[in-house]
Amino acid sequence: MATPFWYNAALSVIKPLYQWRIKKRALDMEQLQQECLERFGPFQQPKNLKAIWFHVVSVGETNAAQPLIEHYLKLGHAVLVTNTTKTGQARAKSLFLKAPYEHLFQAVYLPADQKKLVQAFYQKYQPKILALVETEIWPNLIDQARQFKVPCLLINARLSEKSAQGYSKVPGLSRGMLSGLDQLLAQDQATLERFLNLGMSENKSQVLGSIKFDIHAPESFIRQAQQLKQDWNLAARKIITIASTHAPEEQKLLNALKPYLRQHPEIVVIVVPRHPERFDEVFQVAQDLDLNTQRRSLGEVIEPHTQVYLADSMGEMWLWYALSQVCFVGGSLNEPGGGHNILEPVALNLPTVLGQNYFNFQTIVDEFVAVNGVKVVDDAEQAATVLIELLNDQVAAEQLNQQAQQIMLKNTGSLAKHIAVIDQYL
Repeated sequence: MATPFWYNAALSVIKPLYQWRIKKRALDMEQLQQECLERFGPFQQPKNLKAIWFHVVSVGETNAAQPLIEHYLKLGHAVLVTNTTKTGQARAKSLFLKAPYEHLFQAVYLPADQKKLVQAFYQKYQPKILALVETEIWPNLIDQARQFKVPCLLINARLSEKSAQGYSKVPGLSRGMLSGLDQLLAQDQATLERFLNLGMSENKSQVLGSIKFDIHAPESFIRQAQQLKQDWNLAARKIITIASTHAPEEQKLLNALKPYLRQHPEIVVIVVPRHPERFDEVFQVAQDLDLNTQRRSLGEVIEPHTQVYLADSMGEMWLWYALSQVCFVGGSLNEPGGGHNILEPVALNLPTVLGQNYFNFQTIVDEFVAVNGVKVVDDAEQAATVLIELLNDQVAAEQLNQQAQQIMLKNTGSLAKHIAVIDQYL
């Protein structure tokens, strides 16, 4: 089923705007040229043809797909990863573009979803299979998979009620996309029902749970965190990480934590903004609050007087979690929010706090909330109070961790089920 004329016409109209956005968020000319080359052609040369192709959006989806990617690399399969964000690509490269996988692994940006560009990409890379991760459904991308006889699977699929409502407004486009999928592997029954209501075939769909639960912190980051604790003399420090934050979360959280930072100089807050183009903005927020701040990008360290450490780097989230005693997961206090993945800190036994706007991870978070395995707060002031309480009350922190680990244990096993389905197409 070819994509509708109006969709392709709309893409042509907005292409200049898309290019402008890429230029705006590029950190330098080299990065801009690279992204434009990969988005609009002629594309990078493929390292390997007939690779297993995983398309992921950003860091969270990359982390979710990590055990799958690693599984196939270990078996000697070539893997191609496409991203739509700088942070996602940086994360993928930091995980796999190194020994012993560098000759098997390649990460590039997904081309813009224009028919001719997508066709050229398939012709150039000749993938063996395409696995779309979570909610990454693009009309021409899926349509051309069928044309090039590439099996197309939507794996670890999730769909919020809000997103489902959006897709329902373009029923022809949505049904066309879903009809092009060979398999839909949903995280939960609610997601499956939403996709079925949009026109997905029931006999090509099943619930396999979330592979995000089959997550393990990379040993390299744990070792690096241990080394930094020694090198930076952090044994006596109490560290809070506020992760994947969006405006105005940094300002609100740091302002709420400021009295505690002044009263307790042993506390330091590591701030990890979600989007790299906001790094300077967040630094200015800390400066305006008169908080002593160091920056990772400048090679600075956490010093005895440091109150805020701006983790303005990419691909190091595991490191900051591993350094911390408690954390706040952002994107959940702002409006409209949506939240980010809580499973990374939970996998490290890190007491986890988040705001109430977590609808992007509703099913996952609700499981933890039901057993008091995470703390959900209403605002920044309450977040600060709860973070400090967990920092100082080891018993409460341990109880939270124990409840969280029960949920992790209950949900493991989705990875093996996904592998069994994917293997059918290899």
